[in-house]
Amino acid sequence: MTEPYNSRYRPRPAEALPELDPVEREIRSWQLDVDGFGELGQRRVQATTVLISRVGGLGGMVALELAAAGIGGMVLAHGGSLRANDLNRQVLMSHAGIGKPRIDLAAERLLALNPRLRIQAVASNVTESNVRELVEAADVIVDCAPLFEERYLLNREAVAQRKPMVECAVYGQEFHLTTILPGETPCLRCLYPEPSTTWVRRFPVLGAVSGAAGCLAAMEVIKLISGCGEILRGRLLAMDLRTHQVTNVRIRRLPRCLDCGDV
Repeated sequence: MTEPYNSRYRPRPAEALPELDPVEREIRSWQLDVDGFGELGQRRVQATTVLISRVGGLGGMVALELAAAGIGGMVLAHGGSLRANDLNRQVLMSHAGIGKPRIDLAAERLLALNPRLRIQAVASNVTESNVRELVEAADVIVDCAPLFEERYLLNREAVAQRKPMVECAVYGQEFHLTTILPGETPCLRCLYPEPSTTWVRRFPVLGAVSGAAGCLAAMEVIKLISGCGEILRGRLLAMDLRTHQVTNVRIRRLPRCLDCGDV
């Protein structure tokens, strides 16, 4: 893991970053021309390791976009084997992979796109016994878990370790997205003091909704790392793709939040 973000979550200064080699500069050349991103932004992306909890329909798209962007490292946590009913949304998978471990299929696909990517593949979902080690291994956390048990574990540990976390969820034709900066913004417990009964292991969703949400979540990570745009700091973005209704609302910290009340 590289040097962590400081308490104000500012992008790393140039002197703390490795230079781009000619191959990496050529591969990422189109995005080096993006205003506000440039070579410094790419160096920041290359120097960062991201933990993605679950690489299914939502997390798989996050991982794919970050691999394409040249992220330096990923810690991927996802247990179980691929099922036929995963294939409507899980873009890292293939029909030939049914019955095989999802984590192996995901790592293979991501390395085919970006062979320079450093991957720590964990064939387990986030649990009480592994969450501390998983969060310690990364600079930024992306929560794509469907179950509140896992989401609360990640939130608690990200707050404890002062790691920024991009929080995203999908349901039907809707998605929610925010970025949590421990000590500065509301955390997941502030947003959902009690578990929602909507998000369960098996829920309705169109694959394109997971893809849209995953792309936006990946962009939140890129903006957070590079400083090239405004992140959802203390704001919740919700979109209903059925009607194109977009809601962007300010969210508040709970003074006695179980996870961040003392931070």
